[in-house]
Amino acid sequence: MKLTAALSLLLALLAGCAPATRVVLLPQEGRQSAVVVEAGGATTTLAQPYTEALVYPRQPLEVDQISPEKVQTRYRELLAAQPAPEEKFTLYFETGGAQLTPESMAQLADLISRARARPGGEIIVTGHTDSVGAGPANDQLSLQRASAIRDLLVARGFDASRVDAVGRGEREPIVVTPDNTPEPRNRRAEITIR
Repeated sequence: MKLTAALSLLLALLAGCAPATRVVLLPQEGRQSAVVVEAGGATTTLAQPYTEALVYPRQPLEVDQISPEKVQTRYRELLAAQPAPEEKFTLYFETGGAQLTPESMAQLADLISRARARPGGEIIVTGHTDSVGAGPANDQLSLQRASAIRDLLVARGFDASRVDAVGRGEREPIVVTPDNTPEPRNRRAEITIR
């Protein structure tokens, strides 16, 4: 009986010394963010970058502001393991086809170089059109544009399984126009490298 009581007391003491779970809100480039932390019936919202919540078993939440330097020091290995942020490129096309404009052709070398810097990464090519023509024809044209960029990347040595091509037709214009209005900024392919 005394042994059981002693072991129970030891377990209770050890549980009280359990390490905290730490939740740190990191900055999001160009965007505000927040995270809600719930523990032991308490809730807190971390809404400022570098705010930390410490969650201990059977204790109130502790919230503190920590320095970027401390985050870098404490979480160096975790931060180093993060994937690089995705990169986006926009290439533009001549009217009615899948021929890139001369300005967009000049951007290809940079796009290819940046994509090669991410071995094993994924490339998503999304084709778009302006509002000239019928919806089904624009769906087909946008896919042709995306496929042309995909084929170009595959011809330059990228694994075809890494490059996806999708067409969005005239559904997501950069510049909203009335139907059957030519708009060069809408004749594009958006390339996301991640």
